[in-house]
Parts: sequence; C-alpha cells; structure tokens
Amino acid sequence: MSTAELPRLGSATGRWIVLATVLGSAVASLDATVVNIALPRIGGALDTDVAGLQWTLNGYTLTLASFILLGGSFGDRFGRRKVFVAGAVGFAVASLLCGAAVNIEMLVAARVLQGVAGAMLTPGSLALISASIDHRDQGAAIGLWSGFGGVSGALGPFLGGWLIEVAGWRSIFFINVPLVLVVVLVALRHVPESRDPNAAGRIDLPGALVVALALGALTLGLIDGVPILVGAGLVLLAVFVRIEMRSDHPLVPPSLFASRVFTVANLVTLAVYAALGGVFFLLVLELQVVAGYSPLRSGVATIPITVLMLVLSAPAGRWAQRHGPRLPMTLGPVLAAGGLVLLLGIGPDASYPVDVLPGVLVFGLGLSVLVAPLTGAVLGAVAASEAGIASGVNNAVARTAQLLAVAALPGLAGISGALDDPIAFDSGFTVAMWICAGLLLTGALLAAVLLRPPRHAPDLGNIDCLPQCGVDGPAVAPERTAG
Repeated sequence: MSTAELPRLGSATGRWIVLATVLGSAVASLDATVVNIALPRIGGALDTDVAGLQWTLNGYTLTLASFILLGGSFGDRFGRRKVFVAGAVGFAVASLLCGAAVNIEMLVAARVLQGVAGAMLTPGSLALISASIDHRDQGAAIGLWSGFGGVSGALGPFLGGWLIEVAGWRSIFFINVPLVLVVVLVALRHVPESRDPNAAGRIDLPGALVVALALGALTLGLIDGVPILVGAGLVLLAVFVRIEMRSDHPLVPPSLFASRVFTVANLVTLAVYAALGGVFFLLVLELQVVAGYSPLRSGVATIPITVLMLVLSAPAGRWAQRHGPRLPMTLGPVLAAGGLVLLLGIGPDASYPVDVLPGVLVFGLGLSVLVAPLTGAVLGAVAASEAGIASGVNNAVARTAQLLAVAALPGLAGISGALDDPIAFDSGFTVAMWICAGLLLTGALLAAVLLRPPRHAPDLGNIDCLPQCGVDGPAVAPERTAG
C-alpha cells in the first residue's frame, strides 16, 4: 500500500488499526501488572518460595528484554503485521500453558515462552500505527494509543485483583486468550502489511543469542547465589559489546552512545528502573503478606501512581521540552525515593490512608516528574531517523534493569524461603526499600552531574504525541521521519 493510500484515522479501517494495536499492547503490558498482584496466591497454590516467584516474573522479563530488539528487526524485514500476529498467537498459547501449570517449573517455562512472544508483539504495536495510518493523523493515533494504554494501566490492577479473587490466579492468564483472538482477527482483516524498505543486511542473531545467555546466567546466578554464573554472565556481556562494535548490522548501534545525553539517559534508566522493578515486585507482597490486604485491595492501592502519571506526564514533558530534562530527571528520582521512605510505615493491619497512600502519592509524583522528560531526552538525543531504535534500546535497558533487580534484591535484603513469616518479610522489605531509594538517588545524581543545561530548548517534537512511558518499561517508539 503506498503512502497516498494509507487510511485516515477517522475511517473505519483507521479505527480498526488503533483497536488492534492498543489491545495488543495492553495484553502484553497488563500481564506484568496483574502477575505481580497474583504472586502470593501463585506461591501458595504451587507451593513455591520467593525464588520461584522471582522466576515467575523474570522468566518473562528475561526473554522479553533479550529479544525485543530482535522482534522489531524481524517486523521490519519480514512484515510488521505478520510478526505482530505471530507474537499475539504465541502469547495466547503461552498464556494457556501458564494457566494450566501444575507446578512452578511449568509456569516458569511458559512465562519464558510468553516473553519470547511478547518480544514479537510489543515492538509491532506502535510500528504498525506509524506504517499504516496516514501521516497527517499519526500524532493523533499515537495519542490515542498512549491514552488508552494509560487507562488500561490504571484499570489493570483493579480488574486483575477482582479477577484473582473471583476466579483464581489462573484466570489472569486465561483471560488473555479471547483478547488475543480479537487482536488477531482485527489485524488480519483490517491492518495492512508493511515492511521497512531500507532494512538490509543480516539480522544480528549472534548478538541476540549472546545477550540472552548473558542475562540468563546473571539472573540464575543472582537468584541462586552462584558467583561463577554471575561472572560468566558479565563475561558474556563483554562479548556482546564486542560483537556489537564489530558488526555491520548491530542490534544496539554503538554510534547511539556517541551522544552524551543518550548515554546519561540510559544510565539513569538503568538505576531508576532497577528500583522500580524491586518496588513493584515487593510492594504488593508486603501489602498481602504483612498488611493482610486482599489481591483486589493491594491492586487498587497502587492505582494513584498510574493516575498521577496520566495527569502530570504531559505537562512535565512540555516543561522539559522548553527547559531541558536535567531538573526533572534530578528532582523526580529524589521525590520517588522520599515516597519509598514513607512506605516503610507499612506493617501488620496497615491503614491505607495513613500508612500507604502518602508514600504512594509521593512516589507517583516523582515518577510523573521523571518519566516523560527521560523518554523525551532519549528521543531528542538522536536523529529523527534513529528514534525507533533509540527508544527500543532504552526499553531493553529498562527491562534488563528490572530483571536484575528482581533477581538480586531479595537476596541482598535477606528475603528468602516461603511467604509464611510476615515478620521476616517485613524486615527484608525495609532493607529492600532503602536499597531502591539508593538506586533512585543514584539516578538523580547521574542526571544532576552529567547532564548539562541546554543552550537552547531541545527539539523533541510534539511532546503530547510521545508514547506514554509506563512503570513496567518505556514504550518502543515508532520510526519518525525527518522533515
């Protein structure tokens, strides 16, 4: 289909395209949120300890972080709709296996498959909008994608918690199947196929394989406390860097890091999203194991974070567009760290208005100040033609940070074994939140010291049309054309 023939957003085809991409993205992102809430029920049903719950999250994040850039490359070369649909079907099959799991090993294996499918599904969502909607309406289409994604993020914890209580933890996986069926039918019927005509050369399969092995070794070594595996993972990461520097078709182009702002933004992402990974893994466990909250109540407890981000992210992004990202990228993590200190008041029979809500509000305010300027800094630091790969790299960095934090934090905080000792878990939660606060302050320090005030306002495009960056990982932006 030529550019002149692309449908307008107001047409029936345009609306169907937005529906398929929004729903496909929502299925992948909501799964992470709801699984966090379900962890205590999963632990009890499958008789597993904290390590098993770590792998329940990290099995998915490991393969998603490892292959998300590869999934985008596959779509550019072999067809974005084809890869998007294949990822959706794979996600549904893996979800069925998750829901049917009879032990933790089967669940983790299914989550690994789910992450592979998610790596095919996630990059295609925005790329299809960019390739399939008339360029005059792409800003509005991306805005709709962002807005509906934010709404689904806000409703997800509530609906997920309700579903867990009414139908059990397996239902959070089974519900994916009818949603994916809608995505597949709409995509096949209404979304045109597209490819990147400039995508040439081989795909960096060696790089993808080596980084997957590196992250796998690091994750296993950190969870099980095996130093030799951690060392092997670090060596493999060094090999991955070497491969990327020598490759003529790298997954992660080294030239991106010639930009000081891009490099600093990713260092801040590494620190901040490591903290977020730890917080969202342990907070819902603290609320259920220690404070005695139900899955529904613990899910609703964190909704103010998403609401604040929906309301305040765009103004924060516009401010950063005019004045530069240094101040919000410094102030945001400091505020978030203050919110974690307030959350240390959670204990047995914790009062939500007194012990939970103040910390949640301050933490959410900090993220609202930080996230859009951070995303804008990544996109504004590179040429418009590199925006897609730049945001993809930033997404992979964020998910890798979360992966390693969930793997390492329980051991560092002394949280291990079963979830039947609220006193021990509460003590470990306190240590973990101090570590996460330290990571956030590290991110703030990196931004304050290494980012320079701009001589003129950075050109980030229309900040209202930037993809909404969620707490589970930055969105993968579509390619932006110059001009």
